[in-house]
Amino acid sequence: MELDFGAVLAHWPLLAKGVAWTLGLTAVSALLGCILGIACAWVRSQGPGWSRALVGTYVELVRNTPFIVQLFFIFFGLPAAGVRLSPEWASVIAMVVNLGAYSAEIVRAGIQSTPVGQFEAAASLALSRMQTFLWVVLPPSLQRVWPALVSQIIIVMLGSAICGQISTEELSFAANLIQSRNFRAFEAFIVATVIYLLLSIATRTALNWLGQRFLFGGRRG
Repeated sequence: MELDFGAVLAHWPLLAKGVAWTLGLTAVSALLGCILGIACAWVRSQGPGWSRALVGTYVELVRNTPFIVQLFFIFFGLPAAGVRLSPEWASVIAMVVNLGAYSAEIVRAGIQSTPVGQFEAAASLALSRMQTFLWVVLPPSLQRVWPALVSQIIIVMLGSAICGQISTEELSFAANLIQSRNFRAFEAFIVATVIYLLLSIATRTALNWLGQRFLFGGRRG
């Protein structure tokens, strides 16, 4: 078999657009998904009973169903209820919902490992429950679970390849479009695999650096 990667790389604008969409989807879902996860973690650890049950149901439902089913439900199922979304918005919502559930459990693990003395110290300073959570509990909890949270963000980024199934123009969609034009499927998906690998390494490195540089102020665990 004769390989011709030039036939794939000649379509570099499509690949570049796919990379841009993949990174964009990842950035938005990482930000909103982590915020959602932190909120859910707070509810599951300190919220009232009814809210714990509600959030617990959401977390278990998402963590025990495939991402592609969640995506198809949002894109194909919601229109039956009168909610029509573009492929891009459906992809973002599905990725945020998915990451929110997983990050909720990751952050909750960090919260549960917080020493009781930190809560007592916050109470002695007359801090409210929300102030205690935001300024005393959350920062060291995030620092402890940051590697796991970064890994989950990478998993969601790689899972964005499924979004091409609803015509979101991310990287796997671009690779599939290229191979449909030149019938170089082997080369197209090898190129896509290498790009995904490089994106994963670059994203992990960037998030680890950002965590140590800005979120944790250079503090050591």
